[in-house]
Parts: sequence; structure tokens; C-alpha cells
Amino acid sequence: MNRLIQTAAAGVAGAALLASAACGSEAASEEPGAKAASPDSSADYEAVATVEGATLSTSEGDIEVTLFPKQAPTTVRNFVELAEGSKTANPTTGDDRFYDGTIFHRVIEDFMIQGGDPLGTGTGGPGYTFPDEIDPDLTFDAPGKLAMANSGPNTNGSQFFITTAPTRHLDGKHTIFGEVADDEGQQVAEAISAVDKDASDKPVEDVVLESVTIHRSDD
Repeated sequence: MNRLIQTAAAGVAGAALLASAACGSEAASEEPGAKAASPDSSADYEAVATVEGATLSTSEGDIEVTLFPKQAPTTVRNFVELAEGSKTANPTTGDDRFYDGTIFHRVIEDFMIQGGDPLGTGTGGPGYTFPDEIDPDLTFDAPGKLAMANSGPNTNGSQFFITTAPTRHLDGKHTIFGEVADDEGQQVAEAISAVDKDASDKPVEDVVLESVTIHRSDD
């Protein structure tokens, strides 16, 4: 199904970030038929306890993000393992580093940019889903939130989005697992949201996520 983020911003706003790789009204959802895993959050936290952040190197510049392993251990572990190639290979490229070479397939100015789909269509994912980790202290009260796209509750997979405006209508609907770390990175996200796009909000020229580098306190 289409993972899509619908924007409330566009008045369309209430549309949810639909995971079909979207993060709009409905967050991106994973592939149909995949069942949500039952993660052990304590084990997940141990696996990512030293993780501090990541560099998302894009064709438009780098976006430095801070990750939240304490608040969203399962989500952070999933992101880290996909990024570093220790979980599931990209089904399109065969690359162990799942995110390398994927595109931001949906971008909406004053709302968000969405990526993480190996198909680049809003319908792809890693072949599984996992439950939400909603922390009431983490809200979409400001730009720069890094969150999972989905197609409904507990349908997280690989698609994620970064907000470029406050989006409080998404509170409680998407797992926030990080945030943009500095103004420079936020400017890159905003520049990506403003590129020329087609009627489905897909950039006319691919905006590529070239690599994701994870940073740990013990590096």
C-alpha cells in the first residue's frame, strides 16, 4: 500500500502520512501481508545504547540527526541496522546497506520530506512491520522531527520522514525517533521540500539519499 504522508498543511492536512511511504495524514505503511514483530525493547536498547545520531548524506547536502534510543529503542535499532547493513538487504539494489541510493519519493513544502522506500514509489519496505513507540513527551511541535511513516498503527518498516514545519495533527500517530541536529541540516531538508515535483509530490529530478552514517559515543 502506498506509504504516504498526507499533509494537513495543505489543507489536505488531515490526510495522514500514509506509509505507503508517505508521512502525511497517514504515515508510511509497510508491505501488505507483513506482520508486526513483537520486539524486546530492553534488548533493543542494549543494542543501540551508545548510538547518538546519524549523518544522512543526500544529493542536496548533509542532514545531521540526533537519534533517541531511550525513547524509541526498537525503531532506532531498526533504522541503524538497515542503515549499516546488518538486517535486510535492499530488494531493488541488493545492497546490504538498505538506505544507500534510495530517494526522497515524496516532498511537500512546509510539511515534510519522506524517504526510505527501496522501490521509490511509496509502496516499498523491508518485508516486515513492527509496533509503534509513541512517547507522549515527544511531539511534532516544531520542524525537524524524524519519524516513521506508516499506513496505520503498528505498521512501521523502513520509510521515514523529516518535518519542515510544526505538524501537531501527527501527534500520537507516528513514532518520533530523532530530530535534525542543527540549522544547516534543517535548511537542507527545507531545500529538498521545495524542489520541483510532479502531481504526486515526487521530485522531478531524484533527490538521492546517498548514504547513512551512524554515530556512537564510543566511536
